[in-house]
Amino acid sequence: MTSLRVAAAQISTGPDPVANLATATEAVRRAAAAGASLVSLPEATLAAFGTDLRAVAEPLDGPFATGLRKLAADLGVVVIAGLFEPADDGRVHNTLLAAGPGVEASYRKIHLYDAFGSRESDLVAPGKDLVTFELNDVRVGLATCYDLRFAGQFTDLGRAGAELIVVPASWGAGPGKEEQWDLLIRARASDAQAWLLACDQAWTPPGGTDPLGIGRSALIDPLGHTRAHLAADPGLLLGEIDTALPATVRARVPIL
Repeated sequence: MTSLRVAAAQISTGPDPVANLATATEAVRRAAAAGASLVSLPEATLAAFGTDLRAVAEPLDGPFATGLRKLAADLGVVVIAGLFEPADDGRVHNTLLAAGPGVEASYRKIHLYDAFGSRESDLVAPGKDLVTFELNDVRVGLATCYDLRFAGQFTDLGRAGAELIVVPASWGAGPGKEEQWDLLIRARASDAQAWLLACDQAWTPPGGTDPLGIGRSALIDPLGHTRAHLAADPGLLLGEIDTALPATVRARVPIL
């Protein structure tokens, strides 16, 4: 079996990018020390929702992204984290940065969280392009949080060859939301017939309609089985993915 060791760093972030980078750095160092080749941080690692996103947004050559790139290079791992970058229309983009040896990719969240009383689109401009990249001969796809409610995006990522999909999130709390999260991450892995690594912000007491995280990060296999998961508190999820399994599943159940 050819395997890839992955990690989800379930942290809580606040309004200060400098403090958040320090928190992220400590978590990534722990994951690298445990042998992970790919480490996911949550959506909104730069700054939590509820912050003035226009004020903290940085370009992808700004200090936060540059700090993540240096960390990834120093440790020899690929780091994926959620940032906010300025958009042309005065809003921001909710962007994932993937950086590390041989990897430089970014994905702008396509589906914005205009649900359950929240209006992400008031502050965030949507992206439009699916993004994948190659790591150790594994095709990795990217998606963010509310994208999980759109099955077609994950089917398209599977058809694009993604064998692992990484989904950083800052999932909103509320009645039934934990069950919905658990259902959706398993369903989307099955839709894509790919491994799915979901990394949520650790549970944070709800504040208005801002999605602040519920925890429950997980690693799901291409048949929708949960291979590893965390509870609500901050923690580090580690798992090994069998990189040959997606092809085996796709051959046995040819839905793509």
